Amino acid sequence: MAGIYIHVPFCRRACHYCDFHFTTNLKNTEPLVLSILKEIEFQKGYLKGEFISTIYFGGGTPSLLPTSDIKSILDKIHEYHSVKSDAEITLEANPEDLSIAKLKELKAIGVNRLSLGTQSFINSELKWMNRMHSAEQATEAIKNAQNLGFNNISIDLIFGLPDQTMKDWEFNLNTALKLNVQHISSYGLTIEEKTVLGNLVSKGLEKQPDDALSSEFFKMNMNVLPANGFEHYEISNFAKEGFISKHNSSYWRGIPYLGLGPSAHSFNGKTRQWNVRSNAAYISRVSDRKSFFELEELTETDQLNEQIMIGLRTKWGIEKAKMEAIKSGAWEQLQLGLSNVETSHFNCSEDSLLLSEKGKLVADRLASELFFD
Repeated sequence: MAGIYIHVPFCRRACHYCDFHFTTNLKNTEPLVLSILKEIEFQKGYLKGEFISTIYFGGGTPSLLPTSDIKSILDKIHEYHSVKSDAEITLEANPEDLSIAKLKELKAIGVNRLSLGTQSFINSELKWMNRMHSAEQATEAIKNAQNLGFNNISIDLIFGLPDQTMKDWEFNLNTALKLNVQHISSYGLTIEEKTVLGNLVSKGLEKQPDDALSSEFFKMNMNVLPANGFEHYEISNFAKEGFISKHNSSYWRGIPYLGLGPSAHSFNGKTRQWNVRSNAAYISRVSDRKSFFELEELTETDQLNEQIMIGLRTKWGIEKAKMEAIKSGAWEQLQLGLSNVETSHFNCSEDSLLLSEKGKLVADRLASELFFD
């Protein structure tokens, strides 16, 4: 099985914190979609005939595209790939784009999972982030989608905003729970250099996130969401039974995937490649059949370290079988590396190494301490 990711790099407005590849210039949507259609043909052999079990439209804001464009991309994928009849087909969307008519169109073309960029249910927080929608619009979009038969809805929430209180975060979580969504992705605010927020922080016009308070928000996630039927299956992701994101899990389980569109990444187990991070260059190079991506051969050490990095973030942990499949003796070497870290951060069995609740607070640091040289 394999997955396909489509990057749609268009947004109506730039969120102050966002460092993904996007543009607010919507003039080139048509030529970019045509280039994605061409790329599907050019890359038809990348997944070597694997059945496609997940398709994910990310961005940017894929819900900005006319439904006819989304359908064209899906049709082209079906033309060149064998897509499973029960494939998970996800579309990232902003609440303000999801009119009842739009939701009906999306359902009609086969989209069966929505990932909504809700971010907050507090209007002052949304305004600070420079989001276009209101809390009321977010709630309405979720309810409309549910009423129209979407039963696999994920929402994004961000914690650690300046002046955000524990009461604010509790309100956001409780509102999400009352809306009965199936999946919640909860991310701590990070400061990226080339963003509006990064610029404000560098000039002293905005505060850095409070790491200690952010840890308390994260602990609330780990307490409140599992107590209400959500499994904490990845550091930032919680799902009700049967609603773990199949597509995102493929990244964390090392399942091959093809990325389409500018800045999209692809992975086949042995190599990783990424498309040019420029809409104009992507359109031009795809049109001229010139190389529009760079490729990296993953060394044995690279593959082992990827298993450590992604494994530790998930409920499956670092798996002995996968480490040994890459290099005989790797599991024993990993066990030796544990002598240099605090063991209370881990839960270890004969077949896997997982983070404890305490370890989840410092997952990235722990992964780097276990990396192979």
